[in-house]
Order: sequence, then structure tokens, then C-alpha cells
Amino acid sequence: MAETLLLKDICFDTLPPGAAEFSEIWKQNLTFRRGEQVLVSAPSGKGKSTFIGLLYGLRREYTGEYLVDEDKARDFSPARWSRLRSFEMSIVFQDLRLFGDYTGWENLAIKGKLEGARFEKDDVRSRAEILGIEGLLDKPTRTYSYGEKQRLAILRSLLQPADFMVMDEPFSHLDENNCQLALELIQKEAAKNNSGLIITSLGSDYGWLYDRILVL
Repeated sequence: MAETLLLKDICFDTLPPGAAEFSEIWKQNLTFRRGEQVLVSAPSGKGKSTFIGLLYGLRREYTGEYLVDEDKARDFSPARWSRLRSFEMSIVFQDLRLFGDYTGWENLAIKGKLEGARFEKDDVRSRAEILGIEGLLDKPTRTYSYGEKQRLAILRSLLQPADFMVMDEPFSHLDENNCQLALELIQKEAAKNNSGLIITSLGSDYGWLYDRILVL
């Protein structure tokens, strides 16, 4: 179980010039706590996806230290990263990473087969209905609009109870109504599991009250 994510003076050489100068994340000492809801806001090109990749262990060429419950992530074995991704952290990538030739059900079932995930078909169907995609689940995801793909990716992330939920611009192609429906479902899941929630945005707060808003 992960209770804290700690960033100590983190920076990447690949960040745009001056990106860290006024950042509330890069080159700062910062703690994210389980149960806390945080919005990370920044214009395009400031490193939001780099930040998400750092948390998920996909970007490791940083200076400084990233710690999970005081354990240095730089020293994690492949097995430790696998455990974190299976039990401690769920994710929505900006590029979504769906299999286009697979149906919605098949994309969800892949996640449901992983250790630690929950895949009860009636529960999945009821969540899909809330998100307005229940009628699409038998279709290949390459036929979905981008907003429909985002909602499926959000649903997929909710199949895994997690200590932290991290989401990279998950509502960028959703209208206000679908955004609110998705937010309510995410908040309900976060509250049920006392999950920390970290969402990146190009600037919108989506009409939601966060514990903290950080400018990247």
C-alpha cells in the first residue's frame, strides 16, 4: 500500500528552457498523499506527460529523487514496479493506449485479467452506462470518437482499486456534461478506496474543488 509520493528536486534535461523557473513541481520538494485530490495545471509543452511518466515509472532519466513511501523509485526492481502498477497506481495516459482492433469489452477484459483488478461484468456495464458508452462495448475501439475512447480509458482505470489514480488530460475531448459524469464516477471511486487523485489539465479546473492546484 502506498501512502505518499515524494518528489525531491526533480528535473529533466528534456524539459523546455525555463520550464522549471516558475514551476510548483519541478525542482521543488513536494509530497502527494493518499486521499488527496490534486490538479496539475499547465499549458501544452510544459512537461505534464513527463510528470505522469515519472510517477508511473516510465521516465527515469531525472535528477533529484522520487520516493514512494520513502523508498527510492530509482532502486525499484521490475517486480516492484509491477506490484505498484497492479495494486497501488492506476493510470489514464494522454494517448489512451487502447487496442483499436479490440472491442471495448476486450480492452477492459485485458485489464480485468491482471492481478489486483476487478472485472464483474454487471458492474462494468453499469459504469459504462453512466459514461454513455454501454452501447459501444461490442464495437472495435478504432470506430470510437476520441471522447468515447477517453471515457473507455477512464472506465478501464477504475477496474483497478488503487492507492493513487493518475490521469493525464483525461477530459480534453469531453463536453461539459460528460466531463461532470466522468468526474463524479472518479470521485466516487476515489472516496471508496481513499485513493489519491492526480489529474493534469491544460488550464481548466473542470468546475471541481481540489485539495490543491499546482502549476507545472
